[in-house]
Amino acid sequence: MTGKDTSGLEEARDGIPPGTRINITFLAGEDTATRLAAARAVGRLGFVPVPHISARRLPSRAALEEFLAGLAADGTADNVFVVGGDPARPEGPYEDALAVLRTGPLGEYGVRHVGITGYPEGHPGIPGPALWAALTEKAAAIAAHRFTGDVITQFGFDVDPVLTWLEDLRARGVHLPVRIGVPGPAGVRRLLGYAARFGVGTSASVARKYGFSLTHLVGTAGPDRFLRALADRYDPERHGVVKVHFYTFGGLRTTAEWITRFRQERVV
Repeated sequence: MTGKDTSGLEEARDGIPPGTRINITFLAGEDTATRLAAARAVGRLGFVPVPHISARRLPSRAALEEFLAGLAADGTADNVFVVGGDPARPEGPYEDALAVLRTGPLGEYGVRHVGITGYPEGHPGIPGPALWAALTEKAAAIAAHRFTGDVITQFGFDVDPVLTWLEDLRARGVHLPVRIGVPGPAGVRRLLGYAARFGVGTSASVARKYGFSLTHLVGTAGPDRFLRALADRYDPERHGVVKVHFYTFGGLRTTAEWITRFRQERVV
């Protein structure tokens, strides 16, 4: 959710199991008060707030400390998700997520669990070797500071690169739990727009496997096939601890209702 999605979360709350982890983005144009209020709302409604910290959007160490202090005062600092962020140039002293992990005062404000990013299909602006180096170094920094942690991946439409990436991750000695990014049900045009932005593969064959056509963009698509394929091919010995993380492009309530239906169908 974004900092402005509190009303949407209230509408969706009955369809979300208590204790669900809900990430709160660190968008440009939203101030600290908005982000803190959203984290409080997540906790008040019975969920686990996971505020994002966007390294390159931080203008100073003081700004980071102000945000962390606010989270600590509200009792919402236990879990954070640290990401590099969109700006091409850092707006302050932190050039990437690793810099926040190494030199930021996370532990001083009660942070216990740190999420970091993973890119099974690569990143449009960062070479593969650099992505792997950053991921392994961030995992090492989490361990060095005695945080618990996990990896949340970009969303995708194809399980093949996800499973290959998981095996590579474990082979490189990173054994953090991984939350595979899954797009909630949304309009096909919207999904493709996000995919283009984040470098997610959308070939015709991938689209067919997922359940939509690149030539018929009207309508919505859900991750039914993706999740079934992931569940069928998941091997804990090779892939480690794996969960899912929903990107709610179609809205919190829409995604929550879809998850409820999907779980009921799987049980039946």
